[in-house]
Amino acid sequence: MRRIAFLLNPIAGMGGRVGLKGTDGKIEEARDRGAEPRAPDRALEALRSLRERGGEDVALFAYGDPMGEIEARKAGFEPTVVGDPDGEPDGAETTAADTRAAVEAFADRGVDLFVFVGGDGTAVDVAEALAALDADTDLPVLGVPAGVKVYSSVFAVSPAAAGRIAATFDSTEQREVSDLDEDAYRAGEVRSELRGVVRVPVAEGLQSSKQLAGGTVDTLVAGFAADVGSGTTYVFGPGGTVRTIEDALGIDGSPLGVDVWRNGELLARDAAESEILDHLSEETVVVVSPIGGQGFVFGRGNDQLSPAVLDRCEVEIVASKRKLDDVGVLRVDTGDPDVDDDLRGWHRVRVGRFEHHLMEII
Repeated sequence: MRRIAFLLNPIAGMGGRVGLKGTDGKIEEARDRGAEPRAPDRALEALRSLRERGGEDVALFAYGDPMGEIEARKAGFEPTVVGDPDGEPDGAETTAADTRAAVEAFADRGVDLFVFVGGDGTAVDVAEALAALDADTDLPVLGVPAGVKVYSSVFAVSPAAAGRIAATFDSTEQREVSDLDEDAYRAGEVRSELRGVVRVPVAEGLQSSKQLAGGTVDTLVAGFAADVGSGTTYVFGPGGTVRTIEDALGIDGSPLGVDVWRNGELLARDAAESEILDHLSEETVVVVSPIGGQGFVFGRGNDQLSPAVLDRCEVEIVASKRKLDDVGVLRVDTGDPDVDDDLRGWHRVRVGRFEHHLMEII
């Protein structure tokens, strides 16, 4: 019998689609902008995958509503509930203290794996809580990606992959937990800090740490600029390569946000999902570059480019040859399985003025 602990950060990722680039300290603003929870759905997807793979061989331990109990029961489990958050249920904001208390309770039950749903902030809370326990505690952890920032290498590439890994892994290895300074990130600066090292299952379907890929993109930029069409709306995603294209076009874009531009006019800077939808035209192209080291095109740091946006746009992927060599394959995790399926397959990625490489989104 595999004893698995499950914890949900119910507010993880709420800031993404409304353009906040994170939820730390911004939950009320996110709600004011119309943000809706997305982590519970991703938790349910992971648990259903775990149930399908593990069946009766899994004994599930959960924390009280809204931190996992309800989703566990919806997925068909009868979890052992080890505690409850201090706040009121039904969507109230939970805290890092709740996460730490849950980690301690799970460790006391002698579980084999701790699965959490959230982003890098949740991963840091888990890692720090484990570090504060007895030195002999070596509980492996696995992240279900649900936050805006999902750069640490403790996450599965998708909720379904997390469930499969949790049910089938047979060994672990040490991996890094890192986090970004959200205030600096919103201001356009990436400040990543190593916050801990934890044990993680060894399996296919784990993402790598975010890495920076170098190499010139001058010819790529020149080729893109030469092909810009009159009347076409361009939605520029975050990332250094895409920013270089904007610079060449004379666009004063946001360093790490999403910008909407047409016919020489910046229609929206650092746009949320709703603003992007307002400016879409009959011919709209979303321009993105994969995250170095991971290969994610959608679902990591660009939640504003939601399924509703992607359903109405063409996609152009741009990247240096070096970055493509580093990532090997491309990935998507939009939160909508149908949209992910539509995006999967072979895509032409612009790597130079005239040159494209075929890359597969898996």
